[in-house]
Amino acid sequence: MEQFNNFLVLLDSNLSGSWWFPALLIGTGIFFTIYLGFPQFKYFRSALNIVSGKTTSSDSDGETTGFQALTTAMSGAVGTGNIGGVALAIWTGGPAAIFWMWITAIFGMTTKYVEVTLGHKYRTKLSDGSISGGPMYYIEHGLKSSAFGFNFPAKTVAILFAFLMMITAIGSGNMPQINNIALVMNTEFSVPKWFTGIFLGILLWIIIIGGIKRIASVASKIIPIMGLIYFGGALVILLENYQNIIPSFNAIFGQVFTGSAAMGGFLGASFAMSLKYGVARGLYSNEAGQGSSPIAHASSKNKSIDQGVVSILEPFIDTLVVCSVTALVILSSGVWTEKFDTKFSKTDMIILDGNYSDELDQNSKFVHPDQIAELTKYVQNIDSKVNEFNGTLDVQDGNILNNNVTVIHLRSIAEDVIIKNSNKDLFTGSLQINNGKVDQSRSDSVTFEGKSLVSSAELTAKAFSNGIMGEYGGKLVAIALLLFAFSTSITWCYYGDRSTAYIFGEKGVIWYRNFYVLCFILAAVIDTTVVWNIAYVVVALVSIPNLIAMFVLRGEMKTLSDNFQIK
Repeated sequence: MEQFNNFLVLLDSNLSGSWWFPALLIGTGIFFTIYLGFPQFKYFRSALNIVSGKTTSSDSDGETTGFQALTTAMSGAVGTGNIGGVALAIWTGGPAAIFWMWITAIFGMTTKYVEVTLGHKYRTKLSDGSISGGPMYYIEHGLKSSAFGFNFPAKTVAILFAFLMMITAIGSGNMPQINNIALVMNTEFSVPKWFTGIFLGILLWIIIIGGIKRIASVASKIIPIMGLIYFGGALVILLENYQNIIPSFNAIFGQVFTGSAAMGGFLGASFAMSLKYGVARGLYSNEAGQGSSPIAHASSKNKSIDQGVVSILEPFIDTLVVCSVTALVILSSGVWTEKFDTKFSKTDMIILDGNYSDELDQNSKFVHPDQIAELTKYVQNIDSKVNEFNGTLDVQDGNILNNNVTVIHLRSIAEDVIIKNSNKDLFTGSLQINNGKVDQSRSDSVTFEGKSLVSSAELTAKAFSNGIMGEYGGKLVAIALLLFAFSTSITWCYYGDRSTAYIFGEKGVIWYRNFYVLCFILAAVIDTTVVWNIAYVVVALVSIPNLIAMFVLRGEMKTLSDNFQIK
């Protein structure tokens, strides 16, 4: 598993972790924003009027109303990215990462407008009478007429996109969702991860077997409920920490171009890290440019351009509202720099050679700033003087006897480290350490526990628990996450089965659904870091052909947009 995770990290470093992918993603949004005359602002009120029913827009075909299509797409977008993903962005990129999430969302509103309009326009009716649409259709039919100057294999590219979307549905819309649900349900309610996976897996299968009409019906009911639960709890936390709201905004804006400075247990983040994870989490959260939402919006009875206008609301609600609320709760509560008792993940733990300290003096400044500077470089994979430990780790009654090692977990210096054996008794003996990792022959027989930073949904749960709501705050997050993430898994199965139908026909859909549910169950007990790294890779891969197709069809989109009548 560790080798597989290293492979994923390598892939990600050349995809979303490289400079060109954020440039392609944001650049597409900037281009269309200017090219189409700032539609995210110009048509925002029209979007509200259409979705609220104040104005009507109906096509002869379709399986859902415009509101149902929006809530279905929203249920696919509003998930762990809004709870765990925001926390992950702060944990890795610091508060400044939130600024880049906002930038991604603002321009993503236009990107969403373009891809949804095109996806709806090129949709088709299948032999069973169901509606199917999305980027694979406008790639196949739209690119055929574009002036490439040679025989462009549009169908092949469309099949490639659909295949990548099948994988993305599992790697992004499925596995991270149940993984976070299982983690938080285990932490807050002591529910075994395997039980959560099996129980929700069965419920998932019952819902998705009913197709888009049942999915849309469930989504249109879950979205308002989960919104009320989550925002209600968040409002309590923000009112309690109202004095920290302005400083939280200062933290977000103050270090946008310099990176986030080290603070408390947080070792700091460079500008590159803030940009990378802000954009990556922004894309993962609102899915603009990814090509997934057009599949849900294509089922709408609205006219194509009108449904595209409605989709402008999606990144706004998802990132600029929900993600911002989560970020302010985490930052204002201060938990993002605090260490908590936790069981260490092998993937996120490394043993370093030498003693390092993040101790603070009376003025809240680091006693050893030079050590923090080197550790900051190290956790960001920048050349540093830090070396990984190689040798024998001597342990007595769970305590490390070596006085020249430092344990790093979740990008923080671990404290009060205790080592236990497989029976959960205190370990006594020796462990061979190779390049900072416990030798594989012993890694499954011991566990490390102690205090460190926490990330993902667990960090958000700590923020909600750190105040007047106490332990009930964490339980509220668990319930909200259950609704957010489960609804996401439902919608993403639809994205995957429409892609399957495009390649293999309707006969392949049932096999895909069964495999989707199996992966859903298994992901409940898989390492969290590995699951998130899978999501990073597949999201980037599926976005590339979609963004290119949108640019090629820019002229057609310009005509459709110019003919839209403001409502």
